[in-house]
Amino acid sequence: MKVISIKQPYASLIAYGIKKYEFRTWKTNYRGEVLIHASKSLDKKAVEEFNVYDLDMPFGFIIAKATISDVILVDDEFKEVLRLENSLIYNHIINDKNFKGYAFKLDNVQLVQRVFVKGKLGLWNYE
Repeated sequence: MKVISIKQPYASLIAYGIKKYEFRTWKTNYRGEVLIHASKSLDKKAVEEFNVYDLDMPFGFIIAKATISDVILVDDEFKEVLRLENSLIYNHIINDKNFKGYAFKLDNVQLVQRVFVKGKLGLWNYE
């Protein structure tokens, strides 16, 4: 199965259904199920921003599965969609004038039994 490694707190925000898009500078043609891996990296500034959610934030574990249903170019029009959806969660993308990339739309998110595994870059395979 495909896996994507995501820094904390973003991985937990996705796992608990709060964040519905993951952002990358690259796009993929892959659509389908993907495991969400909480990498060993932490975005300290984001943890402070999102402390209102009181998240459980494991590191180095597969914590959820989701479906990549779409990959959307992040332009000014899409930034407005993000602002209307949740300006707190997507603030870092909305206000980044230099971000050029894509939003991976994540649907059908479900928590899974945690599995400790070393992460990788890009979409990677886990048996």
